[in-house]
Amino acid sequence: MMNTVVLAGAGNMGFAMLQGWIDGKVLAPHDVYVVEPNADLRARATNLGAHAVSGVADLPAGFTPRLVVIAVKPQVMGAVLEGYKSIAKSGAAFLSVAAGINAETIRQALGDDTEIVRCMPNTPSSIGKGMLVYFNNDKVTPSLESFVVSLLSCSGLVAKIDDENLMDAVTAVSGSGPAYVFHFIECLTQAGVDAGLPKEIAGQLAMQTIMGAGALAAASHDTPTKLREQVTSPNGTTQAALNVLMGGGRMQALVSEAVEAARARSVELGK
Repeated sequence: MMNTVVLAGAGNMGFAMLQGWIDGKVLAPHDVYVVEPNADLRARATNLGAHAVSGVADLPAGFTPRLVVIAVKPQVMGAVLEGYKSIAKSGAAFLSVAAGINAETIRQALGDDTEIVRCMPNTPSSIGKGMLVYFNNDKVTPSLESFVVSLLSCSGLVAKIDDENLMDAVTAVSGSGPAYVFHFIECLTQAGVDAGLPKEIAGQLAMQTIMGAGALAAASHDTPTKLREQVTSPNGTTQAALNVLMGGGRMQALVSEAVEAARARSVELGK
């Protein structure tokens, strides 16, 4: 079995994970078998040196991988899992990055003894800058967990939760979070245009400011609160702007309301 992996689905997220494993030398290309019905997507995987087949039935006879990574859309998850029952029974573990499908649903499809890890990545994972949060079912061994973390780490920062119910909050903060940031870039760009800047320059200022501030926050030993205070001179320009954004706790209230709406919707979709 060794550390062989089957990747079910080589779309944007699956392919990015595959590329990260190989570039990071966590897996050799020949240790990965990609199952992907789309010929163009299979060709991309083959170009990286991985084995690629159109369906699970085309995997080598008797082949039992260490891990099957499920990177398909949630709506086809049931049909995909059906095809992997025999592989699960032979001892393979499963890692799912499909949104909204809980570990219990996967267990019911594959069998009670299956080691299952559920992960919520976000879109920056596609460039190795993601936030990936995972949950283990009670069958996962320390050796499997270590292997899975080594794979996920190729895509960004990895964190663990012990209560799967918190995955809805994870979805609301980091899963959906990039969209909030993209919208703030849109808003800051438009505000720059409204203040008289050419749109291209306004967009460049907004983009680089968000990227630089995030990088500084990640690299600094100071808290975001301290960093904000360092930028804010008393009665200066930043203070004038923050009086608008923070007055009456309006921005915190708006962000909290947005995150709660996303969390509640995640709960609904998971039922």
